[in-house]
Amino acid sequence: MQFFTNYKKNKSMVDLDFLKTIFEYNKKIKNFSIKERSEFFVKKLFNILFIPNYKNRKSFINYYKKLRIILYKILIELNFSQKNSNIISKNFFKKIPNIYNLLIIDAKSILESDPAANSIDEIFLTYPGFFSIALYRIANQLWDQGVSIIPRIITEYAHSKTGIDIHFSAIIGSAFAIDHGTGIVIGSSTKIGNQVRIYQGVTLGAINVDKKFYNKKRHPTIEDRVIIYSGATILGGKTVIGHDSVLGGNVWITKSIPPFSIVYQKSEIKMRNKNNINNPINFMI
Repeated sequence: MQFFTNYKKNKSMVDLDFLKTIFEYNKKIKNFSIKERSEFFVKKLFNILFIPNYKNRKSFINYYKKLRIILYKILIELNFSQKNSNIISKNFFKKIPNIYNLLIIDAKSILESDPAANSIDEIFLTYPGFFSIALYRIANQLWDQGVSIIPRIITEYAHSKTGIDIHFSAIIGSAFAIDHGTGIVIGSSTKIGNQVRIYQGVTLGAINVDKKFYNKKRHPTIEDRVIIYSGATILGGKTVIGHDSVLGGNVWITKSIPPFSIVYQKSEIKMRNKNNINNPINFMI
């Protein structure tokens, strides 16, 4: 209570000029609510597809229809015309069956490749890799339809929930599997083929981050049936990982490798002399 008493006596504790400046600036930004509404939209869409909780078919169908209205209203808020908002939302939901079928193939790939996975329902309910792939595919469809901001919000929502950062404009084939996933980064111009599997900490990034190259292919191409183990870094728009290759943990690649390659870091073990060391290194934690 002492703080509030002092505050009333001394209003100079608050920089009113600063607050007025921020308030006037924020009035010009009209899209604050879009973030919350877009996150709500994609969360509900994911749930209705993979974690439904409805008593009957009628309520299930009605809520699915409601999601189209929600997307339409978000598009209106983004200054799309009523006509274009209706066309985009209509066409987006026409693509949902295709997206769903792709995601079922992704989920089956995860189930087949992860010995710890017991059922496809477990993939839907608990796997962060599947969640991030699902939201990427939803965002990518909106991006393909020329929608801005919403795809970024959706993939960053997945990023915040899983630690997996997949850019919405990346191109990713079918049967894509992410195991564990934390720390994965997939850049905007990355191209990934079919039946690719990657593990935690993998970076598919750019060598050059100069802004003038923003519309160039700066990220690698990963061909079909490649496995990339944890901590691997693959950089560069001209870098192509040939099909059926295996990249071991913590490798650093900036040049293309041919199909059927195996790339790994050699671990070297040296045995020290059994005699006492004169100046031992002591670690204290």
